[in-house]
Amino acid sequence: MKALRPQLSLVVGICLITLGMFSSTAQAQSVCLPAPRLLTTMPMGGQAGTSFDVKIAGQDIDDAEELNFSHPGITAEPKLDKNGLPIANQYVVTIAKDCPAGVHEARVMTRLGLSSSRAFNVGTLAEAVQTPGKNATLESAMQLDLNSICNAVMTSRKIDYYTFDAKEGQRVVVDCAAKGIDSKLNPVVIIANEKGMDLVVERRGGMLDFKVPKTGKYVIKVHGLTYDGGPYHFYRLAVKTAQPDEIVARLPSIQKVSAFSWPPAGLTDANIRPEAEPNNKQTQAQKITLPCDITGSFYPAADVDTFEFTAKKGEVWWVEVASERLGRPTDPSIVVQQVTGTGADEKRTDLVELKDIPSPVKVSSNGYSYDGPPYNAGSSDILGKMVIKQDGVHRLQLRDLFGGTRNDPKNVYRLIIRKAAPDFAIVGWALHMNLRNGDRNALSKPIALRGGATMPFEVVVVRRDGFDGEIELFMDNLPEGVTASGLKIPKGKSRGIMLITVAEHAPRGYTSANFYGKATIDGKEVTHPCHLASMQWPVPNAWSEIPSPRLMADVPVSVTDSEQAPITIAPTEDKVFEVTAGEKLTIPLKHIRRNDFSGANITLKTYGDGFEGNPAFDATLKGDNSEAVLDLAKLKPAPGEYNIAFYGYAVARYRENPAGIALAESGLKQAKLEAEALEAQADKLAKIAESAPDAERPSAKSAAKEAAAKAKAAQSDIAKADKQLKAAVARAKPKDIVDIIVSTPIRIRVNPAKKAQ
Repeated sequence: MKALRPQLSLVVGICLITLGMFSSTAQAQSVCLPAPRLLTTMPMGGQAGTSFDVKIAGQDIDDAEELNFSHPGITAEPKLDKNGLPIANQYVVTIAKDCPAGVHEARVMTRLGLSSSRAFNVGTLAEAVQTPGKNATLESAMQLDLNSICNAVMTSRKIDYYTFDAKEGQRVVVDCAAKGIDSKLNPVVIIANEKGMDLVVERRGGMLDFKVPKTGKYVIKVHGLTYDGGPYHFYRLAVKTAQPDEIVARLPSIQKVSAFSWPPAGLTDANIRPEAEPNNKQTQAQKITLPCDITGSFYPAADVDTFEFTAKKGEVWWVEVASERLGRPTDPSIVVQQVTGTGADEKRTDLVELKDIPSPVKVSSNGYSYDGPPYNAGSSDILGKMVIKQDGVHRLQLRDLFGGTRNDPKNVYRLIIRKAAPDFAIVGWALHMNLRNGDRNALSKPIALRGGATMPFEVVVVRRDGFDGEIELFMDNLPEGVTASGLKIPKGKSRGIMLITVAEHAPRGYTSANFYGKATIDGKEVTHPCHLASMQWPVPNAWSEIPSPRLMADVPVSVTDSEQAPITIAPTEDKVFEVTAGEKLTIPLKHIRRNDFSGANITLKTYGDGFEGNPAFDATLKGDNSEAVLDLAKLKPAPGEYNIAFYGYAVARYRENPAGIALAESGLKQAKLEAEALEAQADKLAKIAESAPDAERPSAKSAAKEAAAKAKAAQSDIAKADKQLKAAVARAKPKDIVDIIVSTPIRIRVNPAKKAQ
């Protein structure tokens, strides 16, 4: 565990919960306790082997200290002023020469803990930084060197202009990274001649591949698709030369949530083979043998790749296609047909049609939410079963359903046909709340824990090749005082819960945790990491802004001792509760309240396979005890060991950093004492100057004048300290904030019912 200086910690993301009711008193309340969120860095990355200044901005990061990264090859130190004091929210970042190129995570430590992540890019090209607004005309265009990257921010209702010099016949590739680096910008990129007349345009986020017609100066224009802009509309513009036949890779990009299910475990390139064009027509089908591993592309537009193979009745094959999960804007579809006869007598009978990997959890009809934020773990790729019904020849046709409008050789795919290899892939995310009449929040939630809190994650699985066994969930390498309890994904189901609990007085600390799932497949224990997903941006209401989730590079967990959870609900005894099947189990609960609440009760539901059908019940928010009753005659869980938890929501009367009032009062007191001392010193020097001999009077007056100036400045410091105190008092006033409350995990052993004598 990493040691922390004062004011460091991290908040664990809270889970998505469907809330069937929401009290009228909470309709105007804020949602979720405050959490630090890193929203921008400038620049958004840098070249390996260099050091450079970085400025950050975000929510609840006013007391930011450390800037840290998911890769140890990127480090940061506070930027110091001329007096050797740290400059707020400015750092000197160093990227090691051997740090891998790609997208890493940047986070900042604050009083409330480690912030949410922002994509931070490491590249191999030289980097520059735009001065916002200084290149908004053709005449003021910023000069770029070939083979360089410019970090920039789009100004609303403006166009950014750049120029570069190139020689006739050169191949120049212009790539603008925006959505792929957490930006809200939808960029339009144009290459124009020296006079600004457009030559080639890209409006869909692709690269511009430009063959220079003649030696000279060329212009690049960048603007938002709807001419939007602002601090969250940042981009990285790369201008690169390339050889005529070179395949140019895009700038690195974050991964969508759907990417978690690719690749299958153990996949290598050892047996891969390319598709062979032409293979569009039935008569041109490329002959293959099963199993197979084929790479190809949906190119040119409307491309259909046809493959022919022989198979025997009763054979079962699993077919998987990756393209969307490789980051391509594609929607693969497969039709397999059984072929009989030849020539004019040929007959084709549909065997199976395969498309889309369904989401493990229900996605709502509006596509943005499934009673919460849009963590859609499904994909437009393919994973399905093919059962051969008759010996003979079969043909498989693979196409992109929207390929008629796409003409890009980079729209690649990988087609794998294999015998069953049962397996699984899992992904998890902090749960959110669904409020009022469909008013949804989708917040980027850092994994930071207040003392005494239990926070849950929803974990879902994509199952491969017929595997339907249960999956146990685990976390380790946690900070001191933190424990994790996995509520397993049951046999044949797609969803489980991970509960992360921190002791009331756990010390401040943070780690990069391990999050994984474990199952028994064909008699062998199989373990896979659980990928973590999070929102790119905090969205208070998903009706007004479409949330955008992505995968994270790691799983940071931290503890803050600056604040504690509003309430801890836990069993009165730390033990395994035993019950006989068919009987009732009463679990006494204790409530450790650290805040006042709006409302007298909290309605609690139950997490945990076998117990989620337990009726909701009320627990007090005014008293210190309640009890939960589980009727096993109605629930009918099988004998065995179980982990459960109770959850609900409550409106806490939250006070932000009340300890800050005492610090501000101390600062004001100190400012007044210093002002009094300086004023006394100024009076003393003024009297000395009045009575000083003529020869010494000029220097005495100068000293008195300097002291008077310091005394006057001290009065300004008093006013500033008084303002800070008033702000601290205002922040600490109770505010109604609704949040998810989860009990500590409860262990239950259900014993078999006694047989009648």
